[in-house]
Amino acid sequence: METSASAPRPGGPNLVFRSLRGARSQGEFAAAVRRAALEIGERVCCDARYIGRVEAGEIRCPNYAYERVFLHMFPGRSLTELGFQPRQLVRGRVPRAGADPSPPLPQDPRHRGSPHLAHPPHPRQPPYPSASSRLPRPPTPRTGSASTDIPEEGDVLRRAFMTGGTAAVASLTALAASTPAAARAQGAGARTPGARPGAAEAAALRQQIRDIRLLDDRYGARRLYRPAGEALRAAHELLDIGARRQAVDDELHAGAGELAISVGWLAHDSGRLADARSHYAEALATARVAGDGALEAHAFCNAASLAADADRPREAVRAAEAAQQAARRQGTDHLRALLSLREARGWARLDDRGGAEAALARARAAHERGPAPEDPEWMTFYGDAEFACLEARCWAALGDHGRAVESGRRAVEAALLEPRFTRNLALYSAQLADHLARDGEPEEAAAFGHRSLDLLADVRSSRITDTLASVAGRLTPARGDAGVATFLDRVARGGG
Repeated sequence: METSASAPRPGGPNLVFRSLRGARSQGEFAAAVRRAALEIGERVCCDARYIGRVEAGEIRCPNYAYERVFLHMFPGRSLTELGFQPRQLVRGRVPRAGADPSPPLPQDPRHRGSPHLAHPPHPRQPPYPSASSRLPRPPTPRTGSASTDIPEEGDVLRRAFMTGGTAAVASLTALAASTPAAARAQGAGARTPGARPGAAEAAALRQQIRDIRLLDDRYGARRLYRPAGEALRAAHELLDIGARRQAVDDELHAGAGELAISVGWLAHDSGRLADARSHYAEALATARVAGDGALEAHAFCNAASLAADADRPREAVRAAEAAQQAARRQGTDHLRALLSLREARGWARLDDRGGAEAALARARAAHERGPAPEDPEWMTFYGDAEFACLEARCWAALGDHGRAVESGRRAVEAALLEPRFTRNLALYSAQLADHLARDGEPEEAAAFGHRSLDLLADVRSSRITDTLASVAGRLTPARGDAGVATFLDRVARGGG
């Protein structure tokens, strides 16, 4: 493959791709890309922002779906002739002499978009992933919705948090190249002898955690669980190598523990409760080894939530109390509020109204003192909406469905002020539908069920779909109402 003389230097803008756009706006060109994708049966979520990132040089090599679309749009050109860099260079591998720098066959689809898993495809593997290996097609966006893009496959989401901008590309490439797994995939001489992870790898690990949390807020856990697990395995490789400096080693341990909690949460939200329990235990062990009280409090906080969902309420109380003990020195008011809410739900599930109300009172008092700059970074999801949602779940567990509805309404209203938390709004709407159904309000329950289903066009969360299925079961006797009947039909169709 010949490299275009106009191809951009690493890190520079893609002037070739910009020239191909011509007089069209970035939005118009993105629409042309989507139309071209439909012509060849691909699904890409291309918008003006994506085109802007390509032209700025932030996307140095497109994923396989975009590659097929671009080559279809500009027949006879190679990726490098479109201004992109060879995939091997982007992934930290040097092409062999005389080898085609952009081979037509992608990697094993289980490893696509994962720079630290660089295995070649099986010789009998088809050139593109089979239909069975793709994620199910999400529901078609509604007419007049804010976005008319076609949702992409899971590998694009993997790339989204693996390469969140030019700086992230560099840091994550360094993270992957530092691992023994990457060295084995690239050959014994691929790693510099004595190379040890440093501050760049620790920073890349922290960025992965942030990116995973942001994508979970937007898309839910089901699409992200496996790629996040791959990132966790890479983090374990770094821990096995060990850093030269103790401060960096401590940072890697803290990052690996937080990443284990993130992966555990994705497993939890995907209905993989045993996997979630294992990841939380791993994070707790990491915290104990490192003497990290803040990480220990976070691990116990999530373990308490999991225990309540898994119908182990006494364990939920013990885990919440342990979290409060661990957070006694570093804890902030909002962290204390959240941990008290975890404890309250455990007491409520044990049908201990006194214990639940006492914990709720402590939570309310701490919450009203407001946020603080010292609040842990992982608590970005927590605010008035989450407080009201967790309070509602406590009242529901105590059988006080009227108060559960009242708190559930506050949760939805507050969530509407935070549009980036799409998954949470879908969850709060589904839970309010459940509270309304239990409180004998089938028509309004169906209305909030519809709202949650609308949001599921983008979100993938087993907890939400399971909640809506439960709501549908409760509303079946009220099928005579038109709104209820429509909701039941949508649930039966899988949310469409």
